[in-house]
Amino acid sequence: MWFRNLQIYRLPSPWAMSLEVLEQQLTRGPFVACPSNQPSSRGWVSPRRDGALVFSLGRQWMIALSVEQRLLPASVVNEEVRKRAEAIEVQQDFAVGRKQLKELRERVTEELMPRAFTRRRTTFVWIDPQNGWFCVDAASPAKAEEVIEHLRHCLDDFPLTMLHTKLSPQTAMADWLAGSEAPAGFTIDRECELKAASEEKSAVRYVHHPLDGKEIEGEVKAHLASGKLPTKLALTWDDRISFVLGEKLEIKRLAFLDLLKEEAEKSAERADEQFDADFALMTGELARFLPQLIQVLGGEVRDAC
Repeated sequence: MWFRNLQIYRLPSPWAMSLEVLEQQLTRGPFVACPSNQPSSRGWVSPRRDGALVFSLGRQWMIALSVEQRLLPASVVNEEVRKRAEAIEVQQDFAVGRKQLKELRERVTEELMPRAFTRRRTTFVWIDPQNGWFCVDAASPAKAEEVIEHLRHCLDDFPLTMLHTKLSPQTAMADWLAGSEAPAGFTIDRECELKAASEEKSAVRYVHHPLDGKEIEGEVKAHLASGKLPTKLALTWDDRISFVLGEKLEIKRLAFLDLLKEEAEKSAERADEQFDADFALMTGELARFLPQLIQVLGGEVRDAC
């Protein structure tokens, strides 16, 4: 259950919501399997599969949103519509009109939907109510927004805001690359992407490539001088967490180094104990990592719009 991505948001610290109230209000939107006549459904599930909609350990919480979708490819619908339209044209001896074609498409979709396969995915959220962290394990803001939208539907009050820092990640990454040095506590790893702001959006990527050699440093600085800006940079924090920082302050390919996972395995004997140990170590590390990341980005701006 180690998170692999972070979309980072802020709650008031401390957040006034109690564990009991959160659990009760989440019952307003539990997950129900996708009905045969609907394309999708979503709702809260138990993160630990023990029935509780909020998992709590050491004043750290986790919730989980499941989304189920019916897979009905447009090509399947289009082919069936084409066959039926051809049959109708033969019967009525003139081409199917636009309105008739639309009605036919709707009817075909309604008939095929119950036979479509379903796909289900679950998105996990870490909440630190004391320090105001709300982090979604999602690779894209759109996936995080699914969670936030459903929470707004279920909670009486949900004062969530974006995380803002004095320095944009793009500006900070450009400074680190131009100076060939990461901030204290961080190291620059072997991946970087730079893009031009022009309409062409020309881009340069370094993948699995050392960025500390003089030749590469010169290339990167030349790209910066020509107007390209970093959109991704691989970093490691404190020799414990590696990640890719994005231009919009998203964290991708989050990886807790093996030493941490070994610590969790040593402290657990059963599967439920392993879940607890993993969660305790992960949240403990993130609670140390995020403030330091914000610090190297110039500090937090809490009153930003």
